[in-house]
Amino acid sequence: MRQILLLFTFLFSVCLLNGQKKTFTIGFLLDNTNSEIEILLDALEDEITAVVGEDAIVNFSKSNRIVNNFDEAIANKNYDKYLNGDIDIIIAFGIVNNAIIYKRQNYPKPTIVFGSLSTELLEGFELKTNIKNYTSIITTQSYREDLEYLIELAKPKQIGVVLEAGYLTSSRVKTIFSELGSELGFEPKLISFKKLEDITNNLDDIDALYLAGGYYLENNEVRELAELLIEKKIPSFTANPIDDVENGILATNHDKSSLEQFFRRLALSVESIVNDNPVDALGVKLEANKALTINYNTADRIGLPLKYSLIATTNFIGDPKKKVANRTYNLVAVMQEAIIENLQLETFRQDIELTNKDFQLSKSEYLPDVSANAAGNYTDPSIAELGFGQTPEVQTIGNVSLNQLVFSNAANANITIQRALRDAQQESYNSEELNTIFSAAQAYFNALILKANLSIQNQNLGLTKYNLKIAEENYEAGQAGKSDVLRFRSELAQNTQQMVEAVNLMEQSFYQLNFILNNPIDSKIDVEEAELLKGVFETYNYKQLGTFLDDPTLRLPFVKFLVQEAMNNAPELKALDFNLEATQRSERLFGAGRFLPTVALQGQYNYEFSRSGAGSSFIGGLRRPKDFYTVGLNVTLPIFNQNKQNINQQIAEIQTEQLNVSKDNVKLNIEKNINDAVLEIINQISNIQLSKVFEETAKEALELTQTSYASGAVNIVQLLDAQNNYLQAQLASANATYNYLLTSLQLERFLGTFFLLQTEEERKEFTRRFLEFTQINND
Repeated sequence: MRQILLLFTFLFSVCLLNGQKKTFTIGFLLDNTNSEIEILLDALEDEITAVVGEDAIVNFSKSNRIVNNFDEAIANKNYDKYLNGDIDIIIAFGIVNNAIIYKRQNYPKPTIVFGSLSTELLEGFELKTNIKNYTSIITTQSYREDLEYLIELAKPKQIGVVLEAGYLTSSRVKTIFSELGSELGFEPKLISFKKLEDITNNLDDIDALYLAGGYYLENNEVRELAELLIEKKIPSFTANPIDDVENGILATNHDKSSLEQFFRRLALSVESIVNDNPVDALGVKLEANKALTINYNTADRIGLPLKYSLIATTNFIGDPKKKVANRTYNLVAVMQEAIIENLQLETFRQDIELTNKDFQLSKSEYLPDVSANAAGNYTDPSIAELGFGQTPEVQTIGNVSLNQLVFSNAANANITIQRALRDAQQESYNSEELNTIFSAAQAYFNALILKANLSIQNQNLGLTKYNLKIAEENYEAGQAGKSDVLRFRSELAQNTQQMVEAVNLMEQSFYQLNFILNNPIDSKIDVEEAELLKGVFETYNYKQLGTFLDDPTLRLPFVKFLVQEAMNNAPELKALDFNLEATQRSERLFGAGRFLPTVALQGQYNYEFSRSGAGSSFIGGLRRPKDFYTVGLNVTLPIFNQNKQNINQQIAEIQTEQLNVSKDNVKLNIEKNINDAVLEIINQISNIQLSKVFEETAKEALELTQTSYASGAVNIVQLLDAQNNYLQAQLASANATYNYLLTSLQLERFLGTFFLLQTEEERKEFTRRFLEFTQINND
């Protein structure tokens, strides 16, 4: 009975205490609103509720969010409505609300005025302090600092300054920007707006745009504006939070933590009111964290080069892997274009043409050799007289000669040799084509790897900046020494250098790809992501290749089959076979073939056009015919040629032996390469899975270590180790698939064919040959 009585007393006390808890209704005054502002107000209400906690009950309602649309009369009316209504705490935001509430002499209800004002607007403006029921929480920004950054980034001559129409009529911003233009060396063009079209229709004749207002623009409106600015190649800067930069505006000087800091201070002000603490004791200025934040992709799209000196102090938003390009290649396009455009490959094609001409020259030995000759002779008359008509004083003659090779063992051998050398050159070209395709694929994947590396280095730089911030906070709180701060500053410098190097390495990779594809070196190109079973890899299942190799029962027969395929396809072996054919023919030529005769047919037709002068008549009145011909058959049989035939035969025998040794070496090398590539693919298969686990584990470990370091539970060395582990894990994970695909392509190079360039029928034929090979070996 006693226990029941105690329980009843306890419950009654709890109910009594709850009944005594105060309730506060909070109303918001706004200059304007949109869906994003409504979301932020929801977040602010949650923050206030969390901070007030059990001290009181705070009520919010969507109806208690009223706007003035930049109209001072409506703003005064709205404030009076709250003073005369059921609102207990008034929270006002915006320059118009700030202005009309500031002019009031007394404040019957607790009023919190918050907002963001430039230091230039605050000059000569005395903030109210120690006023009952009045708290002003102002975050300061600087038009000057923003414009100095914009000028450093883009060097504009005329800057469009965007402000809400209400701002221009309720403040002295015109004067401020005129003065800043004179001091900083630019011409301001004030663009007032009530709707987005007022901005987009006034972008002519400006070199850059400064979004000094626009806080109430919707996200989709900011994206539309940013896209238009990018299209016009106009650099932009915003005085608003970092969301604008995420939506495509080039840069801001806001830190991502500013909004959280702002909300927390407002919530603390409300907490002071509900606990009857004097709110005027709170600070009136809130120094927001500042840090230059740049949208990397926007800068790239407008062609704005970023100074490396800014990297250490700049936060980057966007994905460095998204590169602006006039053309984006997939792997198949790179491989195909390399075949057509590569200059080194073109020289090999010309070598084929040269050897083909040599072959044509060798066959031309059996074509007739026809020549025509005309001559005019003058002979001393005293000598002509003694010639009895054979050498007249003046004579004009002509003849046509014909030489036709009928049979020559040397010519036949040369034809065979030149044909073999031509075919060998074709196989050398095929080998070089395979090498060029693989080099292009290497350049393609190298570009992907370096793009991923740039993105990860950028994230790591941001992580170091965040860890430096923790170290500075620990130092200020006395939880860590200054050495931690200095160490992270050193890390920041190193990471900045790594970031710069990552940018340059990525650019170099595109230079290399342009070189292979015979593009101008500075051509803006990009490469598509390479993912298993997606894009160009969808039609060929590289995972199935991995499945064959990962299964020990299938691996051995599959590797044997691959070696056989490589032997059959290898252009290096085919080239050696053709060279071997040429040397063997030389060996036969200088052997028994040297005793075969050379047979040629010769003929000549002669014609005398004229004769005159002394000695032009034959003795006895005889007449020589004006034309006549001769025909002959020439047979040549070599007997002894300074022993050159024997020496040439011996040279051919040595060359034959040398080529056979080279063939054996190439075969052995092919077998080794295939087995090495198979083992490397197996390594990469396991690496894909393990690297993902490594990355997830390293990320979780880093987050735990950061939390522990912030509370002083671990030292800086452990945090740095965790960060470096995470960096390596990210790099390994990002590159795992690329390395696997590249290793697979290397195996294909050794096979002498690339599956991505084959037709579907050719791939099916490859599978059929494998199944047939397996069946034969099982039998």
